Amino acid sequence: MEPVFDLVPIWAGIIGFGIIMYVLMDGFDLGQGILFPFAPSEEARDVMMNSVAPVWDGNETWLVLGGAGLLAAFPLVYSVFLPALYLGVFLMLAGLIFRGVAFEFRFKAKTSRYLWNWSFAGGSMLATFAQGAVVGAYIQGFETENFRYVGGAFDWLTPFSILTGFGMLAGYALLGSTWLILKSEGYIQQWAYKITPYLLAAVVLVFGIISIWTPMISDLVRARWFDQISLIWLLPVGAFLSVVVLLRAVMKRQDGMPFVATMALFVFTYLGLAVSKLPYIVPPNYTLWDAASAHSSQLFLLIGLLFVIPFVLMYTAWTYWVFRGKVKAGVGYH
Repeated sequence: MEPVFDLVPIWAGIIGFGIIMYVLMDGFDLGQGILFPFAPSEEARDVMMNSVAPVWDGNETWLVLGGAGLLAAFPLVYSVFLPALYLGVFLMLAGLIFRGVAFEFRFKAKTSRYLWNWSFAGGSMLATFAQGAVVGAYIQGFETENFRYVGGAFDWLTPFSILTGFGMLAGYALLGSTWLILKSEGYIQQWAYKITPYLLAAVVLVFGIISIWTPMISDLVRARWFDQISLIWLLPVGAFLSVVVLLRAVMKRQDGMPFVATMALFVFTYLGLAVSKLPYIVPPNYTLWDAASAHSSQLFLLIGLLFVIPFVLMYTAWTYWVFRGKVKAGVGYH
């Protein structure tokens, strides 16, 4: 008997939502780590870490949610992605572990604080670069046969995936600088205003190269964007407007709008990637329906997630509301 409702699009939406929430929420605190070595003072580093200390571990809830949902709803993705991206995923997790340990030890360290500074920065950079390289590998596609990955362990590491890794570093650094604009004051905020246009220029440059390169390596992407003009071209228009709003907000020294505009830039870019590849979840061969688990399994797990996701959203909203103020040097949130 055929199921009454097709749950595959619903699960695709849930996992897609979890991924973009992770990118936005954890992106700005990884961005703090990327900017850490370039901060103007040790006091500025204290402010940067204090600005994300109450929320960073909660932000990674979305990574767990997206990963667990992907395993439950689309097990084929795991059977292909893990052998193909084992080293990249390992590097990402190692980076997240290093920065997590640095959060706990840096505040208590005296003579060894510089080591934890480098641990926080190095872990953040490693995790971010690995995430970007994994995205690049996904865009390129995977060599599969009979629903199994048949490529090499290092096939994911190519000039294109290295470029996307650096693009993610620039993007998260931009999220970090605009978050610091929102949360800091005085000379630290002025430093964040100063570096934001340079980071934005790096993001636009790298994303522009990726946008030109991607249709050259993927027939699907080229056909999706250039065979006919459609509404999906509103997405790059939205990204361009986000860049304009961000620059204008920085020039006017606004506090909140730079961060909002940066998030909008990421959302439009993410949606552009999604419409370029869907319905292929394991490009170039397997669609969402090819990779999906049994309908009964999806239904059982969906019922649980319908309770979990609202609580995660409420907890997240409450946390950000409680810590909505500025971070003051030597004091913390006030």
